[in-house]
Amino acid sequence: MTKKWVYLFEEVEAAEKAVGDWEAVRGLLGGKGANLAEMTRLGVPVPPGFTITTEACNAYLQAGEKFPEGMWEQELEALRAVEAKMGKRFGDPQNPLLVSCRSGAKFSMPGMMDTVLNIGLNDETAQGMIELTGDPRFVYDSYRRLIQMFGSVVMGVSDEPFEEVIKEYRDRRGVQSDSELTAEDWQAITERFKAIVKGHTGRDFPTEPYEQLRMATEAVFKSWNGKRAVDYRNAARIPHDLGTAVNIQTMVFGNMGWDSGTGVATTRNISTGEKEIEGDYLLNAQGEDVVAGIRLTKRIQQLKEEMPAIYAQFADICQRLEQHYRDVQDVEFTIERGKLWMLQTRDSKRTAQAAVRIAVDLAEEGRITREEAVKRVTPEQVDFFLHPQFDLEAKKAAIKAGDMIATGLNVSPGAAVGMVAFDADLAERWGKQEGKKVVMVRPETKPDDVHGMLAAQGILTSRGGRTSHAALVARQFGIPAVVGCAALDIDLDNRLMRVNGRLIREGDYVSLDGTDGLVFVGQLQTIVPDVTDPYLIKLLSWADEICAREGIRTWPEGYKGFPTRGLQVWANADYPRDAERARRFGARGIGLCRTEHMFFEQERLPIVQKMILAKTSEERQEALDQLLPFQRSDFEGLFRAMDGLPVIIRLIDPPLHEFLPSYEELLVKVTGLRMATSASKKDEELERLLAEQEKMLAAVEKMREANPMLGLRGVRLGIHMPEVTSMQVRAIFEAACKVAKEGVDVHPEIMIPVTSHVNELEVQRTVLGRVAKEVMAEQGIEVDYKFGTMIEIPRAALTADEMARYAEFFSFGTNDLTQTVFGISRDDAEAGFLVEYQKRGILPNNPFATIDANGVGKLMEMCVRLGRQTRPTLEIGICGEHGGDPQSVELCHKIGLNYVSCSPFRVPIARLAAAQAALKETRPAMPSDV
Repeated sequence: MTKKWVYLFEEVEAAEKAVGDWEAVRGLLGGKGANLAEMTRLGVPVPPGFTITTEACNAYLQAGEKFPEGMWEQELEALRAVEAKMGKRFGDPQNPLLVSCRSGAKFSMPGMMDTVLNIGLNDETAQGMIELTGDPRFVYDSYRRLIQMFGSVVMGVSDEPFEEVIKEYRDRRGVQSDSELTAEDWQAITERFKAIVKGHTGRDFPTEPYEQLRMATEAVFKSWNGKRAVDYRNAARIPHDLGTAVNIQTMVFGNMGWDSGTGVATTRNISTGEKEIEGDYLLNAQGEDVVAGIRLTKRIQQLKEEMPAIYAQFADICQRLEQHYRDVQDVEFTIERGKLWMLQTRDSKRTAQAAVRIAVDLAEEGRITREEAVKRVTPEQVDFFLHPQFDLEAKKAAIKAGDMIATGLNVSPGAAVGMVAFDADLAERWGKQEGKKVVMVRPETKPDDVHGMLAAQGILTSRGGRTSHAALVARQFGIPAVVGCAALDIDLDNRLMRVNGRLIREGDYVSLDGTDGLVFVGQLQTIVPDVTDPYLIKLLSWADEICAREGIRTWPEGYKGFPTRGLQVWANADYPRDAERARRFGARGIGLCRTEHMFFEQERLPIVQKMILAKTSEERQEALDQLLPFQRSDFEGLFRAMDGLPVIIRLIDPPLHEFLPSYEELLVKVTGLRMATSASKKDEELERLLAEQEKMLAAVEKMREANPMLGLRGVRLGIHMPEVTSMQVRAIFEAACKVAKEGVDVHPEIMIPVTSHVNELEVQRTVLGRVAKEVMAEQGIEVDYKFGTMIEIPRAALTADEMARYAEFFSFGTNDLTQTVFGISRDDAEAGFLVEYQKRGILPNNPFATIDANGVGKLMEMCVRLGRQTRPTLEIGICGEHGGDPQSVELCHKIGLNYVSCSPFRVPIARLAAAQAALKETRPAMPSDV
């Protein structure tokens, strides 16, 4: 039996019977075909037609662009059924039926594939239509449209020569609009169009109607693999194997006079989300006139005045369709001689603000549930609320003008406009002291650039990856950033950069789009989203409720500090201002405070360097005593900001050489000073400076390691220099005791980094636990606290059952864990081979952006199971930047973590992602579940 390739619009039940549910029908008939069939079933006025399935498209492409067996015959049979409904015949000169041929994939891809209108017109049928309608202008206008669209879509002729002819006739007539051209003009233009097709292709425009239909059907199938369609699917993450359906539909005409028209509309405002029909229309026009911008369109509300009965019918249909589909609809319609026809409906695209408001409104109107509302808003849409954005029209104009000069990694979203500053001190002076808007541009950033970064509107680097220093700081502080922009040739000596033939000097303006990774010259207009949007606040409160209700059970009843279910969202914050912002955004704790960031501040760095360069333990302790008040003050602010919530403080993590100038930089400086002192007479200042720099060089040389990231750092440094971490723990507990006496509900959690062996944890916890008890005894007050460890070395995960004997919590450092599992350097990989790996499909995702579920994820799951076998109430979370990635949040939910921690500006996104993960709940109960 021949496979069924074609379904009439009224055969939707047969399609359902063939494939099952409505989602499968959409896959078979495409979104457009399925909705046309559904509107027909609902009794909405839809011009008769039929759909050729996506399966036919795939079969056609797989067979080397040949129609599958029986398809063409079924298409002709369906066409005869349409002829019977309409009382017209395809190709009949006396009473011709004309049809359109449109694409329609499962997922909407507006403008990405091809459409041909008015199929069936030729010289003979055109004469028949003139006799039927008495309107030669309408007929030749329709005829030239067929030749133009067919020539462009099917025969590969560019649009420009057609448009030049129309412009020539407008100029000749002295008119502005196509609607002002006469029947004679359109007849002459039609002949000119035939000549253009012949001149460009070497063959005549096909006049046989069935040949037109066959060629148009093939063109729509082929358009599935057109470049713009492929690019769109890549950007929208639509699978490439779905295929497109072809919809053949009776033509209805909006250009038959002033009682006819055409338009497009949405059932609500998709820019703001307001509950009002929004759209445009034209009288005496066809659909492409509305979208092409050739004529000035009218707002849809004017139709109420021009055709009140038609508008009332249209508004009623819009309400019915929104009610039926339970979402805002994007509709197309035509009015032919006073009769309304609906040509399409689909779920509408919408802005981020509109998406949130529409979801909340539909839930409160009872159209959808709160759970559905939470699922309908994407994390990317929530992200929009948290960062400035470029005005879309300004962005398009800049690209068109050639002002987009480079692209890089979009590591921190938002828009930034500012003057180029090539060093941190200048960025700080301009931005902080002089109030100028600054974009800091560096080959790459280092920790001692932070002061300039914080003063900048945006950060641009020529090197670095998604987890480079620039990327991490930018995300932490919500600063738009583009990194790894290899096209930048930065000349720091001459304070300029060259990029793709453009010369940009310090002080010139650039604009960064951190959302898309684009760099523009000049100042682009920005818009600032409303971060206090009441609809977003309400939606996220629903997300929190869902997460707590639907989440995985990870705690026993009555366990202090956590609900028994659900994944919480915490934040990475190093300063009180970050903690306050995180709490405003809904964070339920601090999952990572990096104490080393506090050491890099300008007034503290010399003391840290003094501590490092100390030759005796007394000198070192003297420097540490100077640092302690700074650290204590930092922690007091954090504890006050997070009153009642946990604060995880990571002890010093990086190797000590990071607090000193680089070896290469010092070597150049010392060499220069030696040459200067030998070339000059005795200069005490030069000699003093040389001695100081030589001492620094010797210290750095002594600390040099072949692989410092796997060297003396973290717990190893704490064991080697216990006085450093002892000072930090003393500062933590002195701060905790002080604020506790003020009435603050304080919950410090001390995290020991880079552990790989249980004995390291035992030694360090014993020493630090003693300090904690000493401080609380001195202060005469007890505080609730925990000791735990960071899991960033595979051995720590593999021996989690042993580690859990001494750790009350685990926190996965997923950036370093990914490096150690893969055995790759993230900065080197992201700037090099990782791009090639993704392009070639060797790796499906960047593992530093989304957790590698099959490798790193499995190791994390094993760690969770082992750790909770030893300590059932073990608190477990992650604190890498993966905590703000929706896919990674879902993985964390599945393996039973208690929280994810991310930068404050990612907290709302993670809250939504956690709720969406809970709503996808499929994981069976784990043996470690309590």
